[in-house]
Amino acid sequence: METLLAPVVYYVISGVLVAGVLVGLSLMSRASTARAGNAISAVCSVIAILVTMYNYRILSSAVIWISIAVGVILSLIFAAKVKMIQMPQVVALLNGFGGLSSALVAILSFSQTELLYLKELYDPSKYLFSAYVSEVALIIGFVTFTGSLVAAGKLHKVLPQKPVVIPGHTFISVALIVLTVVSAYLRAPIWITALLSALFGFIFAIRVGGADMPITISLLNSLSGVAGGIAGIAVGDLMLVAIGGIVGASGLLLTRIMCKAMNRKLSGIILGSRVKKPAADAQAPEKPAEEEKPAEEEKTSLTPGEILSQAQNVIIIPGYGMALAQAQSNVKALFDKLEEKGKTVKFAIHPVAGRMPGHMNVLLAEVDVPYDKLFEMDEINEEFKDTDAVVVIGASDVVNPAANTAEGTPIYGMPVLKAGDAKYVIVCNFDDKPGYAGVPNTLYKQKNTIMLLGDAKDTVSKLTGSF
Repeated sequence: METLLAPVVYYVISGVLVAGVLVGLSLMSRASTARAGNAISAVCSVIAILVTMYNYRILSSAVIWISIAVGVILSLIFAAKVKMIQMPQVVALLNGFGGLSSALVAILSFSQTELLYLKELYDPSKYLFSAYVSEVALIIGFVTFTGSLVAAGKLHKVLPQKPVVIPGHTFISVALIVLTVVSAYLRAPIWITALLSALFGFIFAIRVGGADMPITISLLNSLSGVAGGIAGIAVGDLMLVAIGGIVGASGLLLTRIMCKAMNRKLSGIILGSRVKKPAADAQAPEKPAEEEKPAEEEKTSLTPGEILSQAQNVIIIPGYGMALAQAQSNVKALFDKLEEKGKTVKFAIHPVAGRMPGHMNVLLAEVDVPYDKLFEMDEINEEFKDTDAVVVIGASDVVNPAANTAEGTPIYGMPVLKAGDAKYVIVCNFDDKPGYAGVPNTLYKQKNTIMLLGDAKDTVSKLTGSF
């Protein structure tokens, strides 16, 4: 396609805009500059769209502008109605739209390549490269699209939240991968490749349970970027290649970090393999049944208010239940009162607390909890043994000691916050049922644990007024 800008000029502009996006991403890694970073990245993205439209002579297209207007209006209405608790499924949905858009670009690129080749207007030496690149973008785009729809459906509770395993699930997954690759290699009708890749996205995502959902969303985010970058190669657009590469690389890096934090293998999540066993030093052998005393006889006689009154250092652990109850404002009030009374207060954030990476950080930032009070699991885990009181708010799987002992369960081998090592543990959960992964929480039975059951807004407010 003929362009208005000289290649060198377009490359320079693309480089500046890509650098702007990278600066924005860097700023988003710090709470104090996150908003500015988000704004910079957004402005650079808008300019990139306008420059691309100008360069390819579509800036004056009425159809394009009408489509953009409709998209902007719908997105603003949608964003205004979305609650913070629904953010994980929204992120999953947006990942899916990114994958679908790349797949559509790939279909158009493939169709145009085939048409020009048949008319002998396409260089045969470039034909195969363009065709195969388009098919790769198509495959990744549809895997991202259907996988993201399933993830969003699970998070929004319109699909089963627990892993859904069909007979021969792993075999079907591998077979779909092989058939998709063969279909692309043989350049079968494009709808066949699209269908096979879409089915794999569904099969892959439907098997994922709550414990692995944050990793899945991070992976799908990476795939949406990869699909965009490869679609950029297919249509020969440098800026799309660069931006897609940034999204893909950052998402993949985050996925790797989270897999490491959860002691998971990415291949195991994709194919549903068994989780890795925990490291030897992380295993905590269960006590023989004859040595255990009835939980009622071992529980402390102190009230939660007395515990917090006497405590000098407190760690608060937020989880999905806090988000579900929208109790972050009440948690901030508890934090403020503890600090007013001279207590040292920290927040312990598990890498997969909530339903997406950084979910708890976003909620706590919403109510102005200082960012320097938030600590990742690796930073704070060894402090629990010297902590007077831990307050768990709506968290279960991420503090469940059974992750070290319950073989064959979704959380087995996952590193957890060592809340049970503290002197006292106060649990403000809706009930004492298992968490999203479906594994009974042995922390609830410890002698140093007090359960405050009910809606987190109410229980945290009562706890704040009890000392």
